[in-house]
Amino acid sequence: MYPLRTFGSETGASSGDVVEPINRLLESVPFDCVFYSLDWHPPDHVSFIDNVHMRELHPSSPVSADKAQAYDTVVFAGPPPMKQRLWPRHCVQDTWGAELHKDLKIVDSAVKVYKGTNPEVDSYSVFWDNKKLTDTSLSTQLRSRGATDIYICGLAYDVCVGATIADALAIGYRAILIDDASRGVDLADIERTKQTIVSNNGVIVESHQIPAMVEGRDRRPELGYKLAMELKNAMEDE
Repeated sequence: MYPLRTFGSETGASSGDVVEPINRLLESVPFDCVFYSLDWHPPDHVSFIDNVHMRELHPSSPVSADKAQAYDTVVFAGPPPMKQRLWPRHCVQDTWGAELHKDLKIVDSAVKVYKGTNPEVDSYSVFWDNKKLTDTSLSTQLRSRGATDIYICGLAYDVCVGATIADALAIGYRAILIDDASRGVDLADIERTKQTIVSNNGVIVESHQIPAMVEGRDRRPELGYKLAMELKNAMEDE
């Protein structure tokens, strides 16, 4: 995702901030597979502030189309009615703004996952769109590789990263968020994201801790508990 500033983030973060720690990990840690997620929005995407007049708003919308600004939340009429946070135009398909950062290391044989391609629904998670109508290829590809542990990082901590790790945990993966390789938009939302991860048996670590975890020298009790709970649930479903 290219606009270097994270949409006027109150954190002052930019996409360039995460490139160095991510590159260090890609160069030093033997991950079984690497996935890159790309927002890939059509020009008429529902999330763009400059498209807000293209769709009817529901009477319950807290702000009108004429008064709506970037980062406001509106309610589109649907059906069904749909809440939508509005963003500046970004990551439009086949444009420079949708490219990965020029300094980001691209691993050989890595997999790119494109999301947000439906103009009528946003997609924060790399697994599903926000309405859980359509999934991406990510979960299928992870299952085909026998993946159990997923390390997640990038932009934005409290939006796409948070939604992705929440879905990963719900599906049953052991999920780890790399704190210093992620940046967010809203400080309060970042804290809520952290609380959600921890309360659902996810783990938040720094990038320097990843090698020992991948190599099995650092075995987190939270991840062991998550595995035990998933095995218990699987047995109960049989």
